[in-house]
Amino acid sequence: MTSSGTNRAAPPPAAPQGPASSSAAWELLLPAAAAAPRARGRTLQAALREAVRSGRLAPGTRLPSSRELAGDLGVSRGLVTEAYEQLTAEGYLRSDRGAGTWVGGAVRAVGPRARDRAPRPAGVRADFVPGTPDLSLFPRSAWAAAHRGVLAELPHHALGYPDPRGLPGLRTAVAELLVRRRGVVADPERVIVVSGVAQAMTLLGLVLHARGTTRVGVEDPGSPELGSLFASAGVGTVPLPLDDDGLATAPLEASGVRAVVTTPAHQFPTGIAYSARRRTELLDWARSVDGLLIEDDYDGDFRYDRAPVGALQGLDPEQVAYTGSVSKSLAPGLRLGWLLVPASHFEEAVERKRTMDLGNPVLDQALLARLVERGEYDRQLRRCQRAYRERRDTLVAALEEHFPGTKVSGIAAGLHVVATLPDRYGPRDRFMERVTAAGVVVRPSAHYGATAAGGVRLVLGYAHLAPARIRDGVRLMAEAAHGVDARGGPTAR
Repeated sequence: MTSSGTNRAAPPPAAPQGPASSSAAWELLLPAAAAAPRARGRTLQAALREAVRSGRLAPGTRLPSSRELAGDLGVSRGLVTEAYEQLTAEGYLRSDRGAGTWVGGAVRAVGPRARDRAPRPAGVRADFVPGTPDLSLFPRSAWAAAHRGVLAELPHHALGYPDPRGLPGLRTAVAELLVRRRGVVADPERVIVVSGVAQAMTLLGLVLHARGTTRVGVEDPGSPELGSLFASAGVGTVPLPLDDDGLATAPLEASGVRAVVTTPAHQFPTGIAYSARRRTELLDWARSVDGLLIEDDYDGDFRYDRAPVGALQGLDPEQVAYTGSVSKSLAPGLRLGWLLVPASHFEEAVERKRTMDLGNPVLDQALLARLVERGEYDRQLRRCQRAYRERRDTLVAALEEHFPGTKVSGIAAGLHVVATLPDRYGPRDRFMERVTAAGVVVRPSAHYGATAAGGVRLVLGYAHLAPARIRDGVRLMAEAAHGVDARGGPTAR
């Protein structure tokens, strides 16, 4: 750099113990000269801090005099002097009378920038892990239009701390939606907006723990996340087996628990729907022990061969806590869901929700309410249903083509299938080793606590994959299972 109107050489010299040249560091200060006059001081101070934090200006580096730097940047000397004084007071710089200004040694260079730890496996050719919807189906145009409308109409006071239960408009919209689509008994006053089913489980765990509950029953096989969610609330989990009708009642009664998590509309991962008889038996059990059934209706809207079975909560809302979310219908990243609890637990749940987070983000709540009220959410559900039904059919056909004799169990619903391959594709460990080496990610049923007799049993997610990707993925899996790579040669033994 050269100053305007001077012949001063640049960059300024560095002390022997500093880097040989600090010209690159001075480039970080140039935005200060281009900033608006009132912002130049703040901009210069911020740029100096960043240069020291990042290590571009190393400890021991001598800074140019205020006169020299002001000339190089084309700013007033007073502005530079003020910046030096401020950063010296904060510990970034040190100043010795008559010896100049130096970078202090108190600051350590920052580490790498924040990393993304979202679960996205690298180097994968086909990913059949269940649980993720097709995020490209997110209704961006409708969401953007709703955002503009909400910002224009939302009153100022609504941007304050919300009712911990959620915005009245969203609670009303959710209640009407659940009554209409899932047969739930829903009073808007009893709806609690939560950050997805995971928060609902933790919230219920806290309420139960405060009442002295130490254990909650969970389905086996079932979601592996439940153990850690309830553990965070100080509550243990008791695995309870299933039979063809749903959660087996005899082990439930023998366990001594008084609360149990169920997925009656579409059990995860087995894919069964609880029978009417089993639903009645579970309600009878809850009434007899004054217990609580926690119904996770995680994908109840997605049934492809008939209308979805209504929620268990509709049969007895005072014995069933009901929870669901938009994670499968819109996107899990929205972190929006709902929880309905019996009157006996309601006030405790609301107070726990208040102390957890003071309520969910207001704008997102208002946006979802608008989508539901204007029918956009129903349109999104229909769009997803069409896409996921096609993908399920594609997966079943591809399995039959490449793995003849495969048995697909469970109802035609949700975002995954359970596929039991014939015995000739086993043993399971060798099969998993081969497909993993081929870059295909699958989950055996044992991952969720189940054991399979005979052939390899897989839980295959398909909603996030286009039909062509499904067909290619099953082909790759078959080639690996048969000991042939994608080019037709033998795989490594």
